[in-house]
Amino acid sequence: MIARIMGEGQIEIAEADLDVLNALDGELEAAIAAGDEETFRSRLHDLLDKVRHVGKALPDDSLEPSELILPPADASMDEVRAMLGNEGLIPG
Repeated sequence: MIARIMGEGQIEIAEADLDVLNALDGELEAAIAAGDEETFRSRLHDLLDKVRHVGKALPDDSLEPSELILPPADASMDEVRAMLGNEGLIPG
């Protein structure tokens, strides 16, 4: 699966890593639902860090279609809320 972190580039993620990413996504959604800015910020950074850690960065000139679009680390809670689908940022 190819993910794009806005402003950073594309990362290839193995299907086997989606469960842990979904768990972090759920925590991020809960923080948004609670309006908890501090937890939201922490969980967003946790999610993006995990994607970077488990994924393999694609070359900058790669033109693969992205199956996931993730917000940048400095995104606001409202911006991330607008990006959430029925299954969060990471469909599961």
